[in-house]
Amino acid sequence: MQTLTGDHAGLMDDVYRGQRHIYDLTRKYYLLGRDRLIAEMDVPDGATVLEVGCGTGRNLSRIASRWPSARLYGLDISEEMLKSASANLRAARCLHKTGLARADAAQFDALQLYGRARFDRIMFSYTLSMIPDWQGALRQAAALLSTQGSIHIVDFVAYGSGQDIRQVFCRLKTFDKAPGNRIGDYDLDANDGFSMSVSFANGALGVIHASRF
Repeated sequence: MQTLTGDHAGLMDDVYRGQRHIYDLTRKYYLLGRDRLIAEMDVPDGATVLEVGCGTGRNLSRIASRWPSARLYGLDISEEMLKSASANLRAARCLHKTGLARADAAQFDALQLYGRARFDRIMFSYTLSMIPDWQGALRQAAALLSTQGSIHIVDFVAYGSGQDIRQVFCRLKTFDKAPGNRIGDYDLDANDGFSMSVSFANGALGVIHASRF
């Protein structure tokens, strides 16, 4: 029996109990880069691929299509998501060659779950940003890599997250919507835009910009 972080496991089930039915339809507009990552994984014939946080099985089905000789494994903390993964992989006719398991990404026994302790490719797709102990999840993945294995990640990124801000530079500009900032007898509000650069304590740089029209 694998150890689960009860609060987080329950939270993920609560979040995705309803969302799993529309997840792939709604996320395709902003979870970008997933198919490119899959295409560039360069999976050798017969290699093993583990997706940590496999969700609905969307990526695993595409890996099966792009790398048909791969042996697939998926892990997720949400039992609700694994229901969708199982159904979707069955519909894609690749469930028979996919091992699915429920566990915490930061602490699981791969040998117990899948009967193997090493994987040639390990994938995180918009997963690390959802895992409280994401550092632990990465350490766990690194420990499971085969000799020539590799980890592949696509996610949102905020290099300065949690860091103190050391320096801020901001430039603000106003502009008119129309000549004289009028349309007929109507006065128009001025519009503005700004560009801000932020220097964090860890050396990372952030850029924030917006425009109001």
